Amino acid sequence: MTIIEERLAALGLSLPAAAVAPPGVAFSFAWVRVSGRRVLVSGHSPQADDGTLVGPFGKVPSEVSIEEATLAARQTVLSVLGSVKRAIGDLDRIAAWVSVSGMVNAESGYGKTTNAINGFSGLVLELFGPEIGNHARTAVGYAALPLNNAVVVGAELELRN
Repeated sequence: MTIIEERLAALGLSLPAAAVAPPGVAFSFAWVRVSGRRVLVSGHSPQADDGTLVGPFGKVPSEVSIEEATLAARQTVLSVLGSVKRAIGDLDRIAAWVSVSGMVNAESGYGKTTNAINGFSGLVLELFGPEIGNHARTAVGYAALPLNNAVVVGAELELRN
């Protein structure tokens, strides 16, 4: 077991299976694209262990509370790491979290989107520590997100030589 997997297990967390598209939806893109040492991660949302999307679904804060959105962003780390592990094999190969792009399905004028994406950033830092886990970040609100997810997060990582 790798260091990161040991940290996940110590927190009682596990990585989900590959994302399963809901009926009538096609995923016609790569969840993770590795190019040299760069790892580009498509937008992910929370998944159940079997890979199905679990929400929450809806607008923050009217349909989904900021607390629920923050927890969803935290759970999204597991979705991202599951996809990255399938692409690179060993999560300990990650040398740096370069950037994180967090999107929140927000009501018009809602200005606390950064609070929701803090759930993602916080778990990355907890798992990888500040030297590897510290990242540049964007956390913005959108009028709509795919499949009405409350949060979607993408990232760019760098691998060790």
